[in-house]
Amino acid sequence: MDEKTLTLGLDALWVMLSAVLVIGMQAGFALLEAGSTRMKNSGHVAGKQILSFAIASLAFWAFGFAITFGAGNSFIGTEGWFLKEGKGTFDSLSWANVPLELKFLFQLGFAGVSLAIAWGGFAERAKLSVYFLFGTIFTIAIYPVIGHWVWGGGWLGKMGMQDFAGSTVVHLQGAIAALVATILLGPRIGKFNKDKTPNVIPGHNQVYTVIGGLILWIGWFGFNAGSTMAVGDGFFGYVALTTNLAAAAGAIAAIVTAKILVGKADIPAMVNGVLAALVAITAACAFVEPWAAVVIGAVAGSFTFWTSIYFERKGIDDPIYAFSVHGVAGIIGTISTGFFASPRLVEITGIGKAGLFYGGGFDQLIVQTVGVLGAAVYVAAVSFVILYALKKTIGLRVTAEQEISGLDISEHGSYGYPEQLDPTYQPKTLAQQ
Repeated sequence: MDEKTLTLGLDALWVMLSAVLVIGMQAGFALLEAGSTRMKNSGHVAGKQILSFAIASLAFWAFGFAITFGAGNSFIGTEGWFLKEGKGTFDSLSWANVPLELKFLFQLGFAGVSLAIAWGGFAERAKLSVYFLFGTIFTIAIYPVIGHWVWGGGWLGKMGMQDFAGSTVVHLQGAIAALVATILLGPRIGKFNKDKTPNVIPGHNQVYTVIGGLILWIGWFGFNAGSTMAVGDGFFGYVALTTNLAAAAGAIAAIVTAKILVGKADIPAMVNGVLAALVAITAACAFVEPWAAVVIGAVAGSFTFWTSIYFERKGIDDPIYAFSVHGVAGIIGTISTGFFASPRLVEITGIGKAGLFYGGGFDQLIVQTVGVLGAAVYVAAVSFVILYALKKTIGLRVTAEQEISGLDISEHGSYGYPEQLDPTYQPKTLAQQ
C-alpha cells in the first residue's frame, strides 16, 4: 500500500469515527435534557432524540445536504438532491479527501445536533406532531441555508467568516429557533407567579444531567477536531487541545459565578458552563491560541449563567436554558475570532484574517458580526413564520390537563418511571394485596 492510499484510508477512518462521536452526542442530549426536566416528561424528552435524529436523517439526505453543500448561488445550493453527485455538484467539500457518504454522515451529525438544541425551547409542553413538522422544515429550509452561506460557498464564506465547526451554523441556529418557540409557547404551568416572579422547577435527576454533559464533552472532540476531516498534518490534535481547555475553563468559571450570584455551587450551572464554553470554542478552535481558548471558555461559561437568570426574570421559560447556552455562547464564540484570531493559525486554515488583538484591525470583527446578525435574523424570521402558522392551525401546545399529567402518559401512553408515577405499578401494602 502506497503512502497516499494509506493517508486516504486513515482520513476516511477518522471522519467515520468523528461522525460516530457527533451522532453519539444525541445520547448526551437525551440524558442532559431528561435529567434537567421533570420525571413525568422524562421518557418523552429522551425518546424525542431518536425521533428528531430520524427526521433529520431523512430530510437532510433528501434535501438538506444539497441545499447546504450543493452547487448553486450565494444563498442556497440547487443541486445534489438525494445525495446524487455530478460534476462539480459538491465542490464546496472537495478539500476533504473522503467518500461523499462519509461527508454526508459527518455533516448529518451537525444538523441533528442543531435540531436537538432547538427542541430545548419546546420542552415539557409542545405537541408531538409539532416535532414532526417543525423538525422536517428546520432541516430543509432553515439549517441548510445558513450552512450554505458559511460552509457551502455562500456569501458569508466568501467574506471570510471564521466558524470552524459551527458556533453560528449549528448552535446559534438551534438556539434562535428554541427562543422563538419558547416565546410562542409561553411558560410552563406554575413557572411564574401572578407578580411574574419565577419559581424553580428543578430537573428530576442531576446525575443524568452530569453524565449527559460528559458525553457531550467527549462527543465534541469529534465535532471540532473531526472538522479537520484529515489526520496527515496532525492539526486535529491542536483543535482538540483548544476545545478541551475552553471546556475546563467554562466549568470552573460557571460554578464560581453561580456561587457569587446565587450563593451556591450549582451543579447544573457547572454542566451548562462546560457546554457554553464548548459552544463558544466551536467557531474559534482552529483560529486561536491556547491562552485565548481559556479566556473564551471562561467568558462563555460565566456569562451564560448570568444570562440564564436574566432571561428567566424577564418572563422567558427556557427549560434547559438553550438560548443562553447555545445562543449567547454561540455569539460570544463567533465574535471572539474577530479579536483573537492568530495570524499563524489563519495562515494554516486559509480562512479570514487575523483578529484585532494581533493587529488585524476591525475587518474580521466586522465579518463575524455581520455573520451573526445575518444568521440570527434569517433563523428568527423563518422560525417565527413556521411556528406561528402551526400555532394558528394545529396548535403548538398540549392542553393544560395533558401538561399537568405529563407528556409521557398523554403523548405516549406510558410513563418513563412507571413504578414512581403509575398507580398500577406502585408497590402495595400487605393490607392492599
